Amino acid sequence: MAWTEKYCICNEGHDYNEEKGKAKTRAQKDEDWEFTVKNMLIINDLMHGNPRLLELGFKEESLGHNAIAAGVQGQRQWTDYKPNFDFPESLMCTSFDWNGVREANVLATENDSLNGVAMLFGHLLTNRGVMFSDIRTYWSPEAVKRVTGKEATGMAAGGFIHLINSGATTLDATGAMTDAEGKPTMKQPWDITDEDVEKCLKETTWYPADRDYFRGGGYSSNFLSKGGMPVTMMRVNIVKNLGPVIQLAEGWTVDLDPEIHDVLNRRTDKTWPTTWFVPRLDPKHDAFKDVYSVMNNWGANHGAIAYGHIGADIITLASILRIPVCMHNVSDEEIFRPAAWNAFGMDKEGADYRACTTYGPMYK
Repeated sequence: MAWTEKYCICNEGHDYNEEKGKAKTRAQKDEDWEFTVKNMLIINDLMHGNPRLLELGFKEESLGHNAIAAGVQGQRQWTDYKPNFDFPESLMCTSFDWNGVREANVLATENDSLNGVAMLFGHLLTNRGVMFSDIRTYWSPEAVKRVTGKEATGMAAGGFIHLINSGATTLDATGAMTDAEGKPTMKQPWDITDEDVEKCLKETTWYPADRDYFRGGGYSSNFLSKGGMPVTMMRVNIVKNLGPVIQLAEGWTVDLDPEIHDVLNRRTDKTWPTTWFVPRLDPKHDAFKDVYSVMNNWGANHGAIAYGHIGADIITLASILRIPVCMHNVSDEEIFRPAAWNAFGMDKEGADYRACTTYGPMYK
């Protein structure tokens, strides 16, 4: 609690529930902080074990589940009457906590196991924390002009996607860490310094959870990802009679004019973490002919966003696991699949589906 008080409670944001007459008392909010910290301890013990439990006589529980990924089912079975999971989700997926810098965990929001798998792929391929976000809103240039009176510029000029989650996203995604050139980045844990940790925490505000969404209260992380970071958005979907398929889109985080950001960010929930994303377009493929088409072809409203352009690695990994890739914007020159895939035809995506079906899943 001492660490949480020093770095999180001190950055508690305004309680917008006050305007609706739904705010908790200060004493109740303090209880929520203690409750949500205990939540994180329990989740960590379930995933990784805790020798202290052995001392207390819980031998089996002390071992944990040796989990490489997990998820929490909050809404609504839990959050209608207990504080939400946003704080433990955010910090579990972050590359540090009160014990210092460590490997980020994979903890999926709303127990979305498919997005949890995508997060796991991104984490294992990059050794970095991975964002869990809703692929929430496409903003066209016309819509931006209509609702803000201003025009987005630079990479955002052709439209962009609002990535946002209910206060549960890795703090690595603030972009507060910087590389040798001073550019925002998400680092691997062995490169993270104490200064990096403090920068990420300073960029994060913890707002009392909106009690229209979360009747039980809790705290939601809030930050704005810095623009200019190369990222890969991906998702695993399940198709009946086919099985899992993967889709991905390489692109970049972008900065918006602060006035544009302020107006658009209020359209969902201003207490949640926001990342503005622009995919790399490719007029040769309908799914990437414009930004709207990327979102329109997305299989669900959740996505895993990893640092770096790792689409080629995801495609190779998918072929090893016999999971076809239904959507991507990686150039043919960068793609590597087993040579046997060439025997299934000259159309690369069709051949991928046929090969994966023929060889069958690596794991069942």
